[in-house]
Amino acid sequence: MNKKVLIFGVTGQAGSYLSEKFLREGYDVYGVNRRTSLPNDGRLSIAKTYPNFHIVEGDITDSFSVADLISKIRPAYIANAAAQSHVATSFEQPAFTWNANALGVLNVLEAVRTVDKNIKVVQFSTSEMFGSEYSIRIDENGVKTTYQDENTPMFPQSPYAIAKLAGHHLIRNYRNSYSMNLASAIFFNMESPRRGEKFVTRKITKYIGQLMNFSHSTPKLKLGNIDARRDWGHCEDYMECIYKMFTCGQNRDYVISTGKTISVRDFLEVAFNYVGKKWEDYVEIDSSLYRPSEVAYLHGDSSLVQRDLGWTPKRTVYDIVKEMVDHDILSEKR
Repeated sequence: MNKKVLIFGVTGQAGSYLSEKFLREGYDVYGVNRRTSLPNDGRLSIAKTYPNFHIVEGDITDSFSVADLISKIRPAYIANAAAQSHVATSFEQPAFTWNANALGVLNVLEAVRTVDKNIKVVQFSTSEMFGSEYSIRIDENGVKTTYQDENTPMFPQSPYAIAKLAGHHLIRNYRNSYSMNLASAIFFNMESPRRGEKFVTRKITKYIGQLMNFSHSTPKLKLGNIDARRDWGHCEDYMECIYKMFTCGQNRDYVISTGKTISVRDFLEVAFNYVGKKWEDYVEIDSSLYRPSEVAYLHGDSSLVQRDLGWTPKRTVYDIVKEMVDHDILSEKR
């Protein structure tokens, strides 16, 4: 049995957690790392303790590099977690975002189509693709719920989401056109202590870590729109779902979410209350941090993947906040 897995974007939080899951299950994991002048493998400290973990150099935006890796490794599974994933940055670097998030997917698909169409690929898509769209459900008591699931229309609001949607449609097109083993995971916001420090959740918890260690010298935390609502889940929980998607024997797209949504304001409240402080004393709203086009509301319905694969998230957003705050308080103390 071929137990080789190739992961693009292995150095990110999702790639690192997914590597560990496959390694624990006895797979040989090959993580693609684009060459940089400085080390960027800090999240891979656990993965690197396994003898069956291998770092390979490559770049998803280079079709020759992608084809060469796939033809040499001949994996059973390919996970594409590679992306320029920061929404605000995508407005400043739209061409790079397009190449990483759309062209990269095309490069993987063309290589797989040429080398071995039996290789299973799971694309990491995003809830940002829904943009301002949502579906409505009214129960027998007349209570209305708004949500996004696999059938909700998509109307992306950023270069990041547009490029991701292009990659998402490429997966569907190649699956239908060439009978390839392809699927997309439509992730709602993934959080963990490994979240990048430019993302709002980590900005908040890292600030609290600094505040609790250096309160005398900590300026106010500047944030943009704190009324945006998101469905936040733990990245490690979501990678458990991805493992099931690879090994389930079917090819379809799934929304992966917790089904709970709160605002950034609520996240602030929970995080600062956890350390006994009021966020209003430490946060300053900076209009320059508002996105040119904002996604106001994301609320995932993951009932399809829960029904088909028997997956449910283990941790709530409140568990995640506490874990991230504890991590950042300890990190800033060192």
